[in-house]
Amino acid sequence: MIRRIALALAVLLLPAAAQAQKLDDTPRTVVMTAFRPEWDALVGTVQEAKEHKINGGTFMTGTMEGKPVVLMQSGVSVVNAAMNTQLVLDRFNVKRIVFSGIAGGVDPKLSIGDVIVAEDWGQYLEASFARKTKTGWTPPDQGSAESPANWFFIFPRGTVMANAATSPKRIYRVPVDAALLDLARKVVPSITLERCVPPSEKMLAGSELCLPRVPKIEVGGTGVTAGIYADNAEFRIYLHKAWKARVLDMESAAVMQVAYSNTVPAIVFRSLSDLAGGDKHKNMEDTFEHLASVNSAHVVRAYLAALPD
Repeated sequence: MIRRIALALAVLLLPAAAQAQKLDDTPRTVVMTAFRPEWDALVGTVQEAKEHKINGGTFMTGTMEGKPVVLMQSGVSVVNAAMNTQLVLDRFNVKRIVFSGIAGGVDPKLSIGDVIVAEDWGQYLEASFARKTKTGWTPPDQGSAESPANWFFIFPRGTVMANAATSPKRIYRVPVDAALLDLARKVVPSITLERCVPPSEKMLAGSELCLPRVPKIEVGGTGVTAGIYADNAEFRIYLHKAWKARVLDMESAAVMQVAYSNTVPAIVFRSLSDLAGGDKHKNMEDTFEHLASVNSAHVVRAYLAALPD
């Protein structure tokens, strides 16, 4: 009895990852979405689907475009995204992460419906809030040559990261996997995006629409993330100028950080549902999130079909 109790205590003292049992041994691509509209745009394409429930979330194994996948929702914002990215890595045999979702446009050359495949992702509110002095804003640390410029009292300071191959270092932008990005450059020229979304009972009222032009797909540039719903024209201009950002969201950089720490290849596809404060009259996400979800899913499915395994 004493031996059994000791063994049970030893198991309880193990890290959560060590205790977790793999739910599936098949090497799979994680197809990650943040919330329901993005999930809805993809779930109907999963073949041989099997649901796994973990911590209240659904992880669906099966195949998509002939490739073994795990379809999941990260949940909205950075903590959910980081937590659930690590969870799927602990519980499944993950080959790579492919994120499909919507985002706010920052680059003024982009329009609603466009799909962006950023080459790196930064966390723009990993920052110091400076104190105001007689000489201006004075942050507690001066940053480095890599630091993007400040916005009033907000001074970006990056995130210290490490993995099995790299010692801890301060990183401002986490690059997506080079091979996955190269494949995206080869795949996307052949894809035509949707300009109109047909009616659906899952869509919000008013979502039946057609854009004035066929959206485009672009690969490259920086995406940025924070746990903020950004809808501010002035801050949008700052992010484009200081960070060279093209798109912003609430999950991608967190996913990329966890992927970096676990040395798992990852790439993110985001379609613009709004312009993060640049919309003419009001933020347009509630109107265009379904169109954007469909366009991102459209590109991700073509991308999965082109993967070698």
